[in-house]
Amino acid sequence: RLFIKGGLAGAAVYVAYDQGLLGSGTEGAEALKKAQETLPPAIQEWTNYLGWEVRAAQIPAPPKIDFSVSNYWNKGVHKVMSALSVAPTRACEYTAEGWKYVKDLVK
Repeated sequence: RLFIKGGLAGAAVYVAYDQGLLGSGTEGAEALKKAQETLPPAIQEWTNYLGWEVRAAQIPAPPKIDFSVSNYWNKGVHKVMSALSVAPTRACEYTAEGWKYVKDLVK
């Protein structure tokens, strides 16, 4: 079972790489656009093949994604870097508070 799970995970990574999902932001946007164009007809084809009655109104529209991944990535990097830059100062402050608390307990 471990080999099957590993094989499926490897295949998923390969498909994601092959479709351009692991590339740059523009490649990912193109892959998303292609998926949004391809998915509704594919769902309709499978429902017809399986004999299910699915009208176009019953199939939900794909979600609209109108945000820039690179902007969110940059904001996240800035947040992490600012947290890391103040970490030594905060560590000193918390250490001093901890020693003060311990000294107060010992008294």
